[in-house]
Amino acid sequence: MRTIASLAAAALLTAACSGDPPEPAETAAAPAAEEQAAMDEVEESEWRSLFNGEDLSGWRGYKKDAPGDGWAVEDGTLTLTEGGAGDIMTEEVFGPFELSLEWKISENGNSGIIYLIQEDDAAPNTYNTGPEMQVLDDDGHPDGQIPSHRAGALYDIEVPPDGATRPVGEWNEAVVRFTGSEIEHWLNGVIVSQSSYGDDEWRAKVAGSKFVSMPLFGTFSTGHIALQDHGDRVWYRNIRIRPL
Repeated sequence: MRTIASLAAAALLTAACSGDPPEPAETAAAPAAEEQAAMDEVEESEWRSLFNGEDLSGWRGYKKDAPGDGWAVEDGTLTLTEGGAGDIMTEEVFGPFELSLEWKISENGNSGIIYLIQEDDAAPNTYNTGPEMQVLDDDGHPDGQIPSHRAGALYDIEVPPDGATRPVGEWNEAVVRFTGSEIEHWLNGVIVSQSSYGDDEWRAKVAGSKFVSMPLFGTFSTGHIALQDHGDRVWYRNIRIRPL
């Protein structure tokens, strides 16, 4: 009896003699594609929206029961219409996490995305405890002249590269990734700030920054997420988060 191997060899020899190419072997491409699609679906299901585009549900002021006047919803965006409202903050506490959102700043404007915030009695402001991803008109605001204060910066700690920020009036895609021991800031697909967190290197960076006088800064592993009222018009949308 001829074996399967000998029959296959004979078929290949016949194809070679006739000049016809052999039939391609089945590959694992289809199962791999299906597996990747399933993984992508699972990953997508991990994301939670923090802003419904209709109202300010899930948000309040720092050490307040409700958002301050001046924060509003316009055309599906969360926007600061006038200064003096104070920072707006998630009701929930998160960490570790990956935060994804888009922001657009007004001309000469300044704002920020602050995270790992704790409402401690010794912390009168969100930034007394939480690190910040800077939101800024680099060309129009004076902070744009300070490298560690430019858009995307881990504010006053890490300097972002040039060229990652889109012009005023355009949307920027931002990601803050906090693993518990590392921080990453991404802007428009570019990593713009990266640092360890909670170790001696982190403490040395804090000691060399304006936060040296704030003993609670950057010491928590969980916290609220806030959008900063710096007195300037700013817009946020597509705010979502997933646990890490």
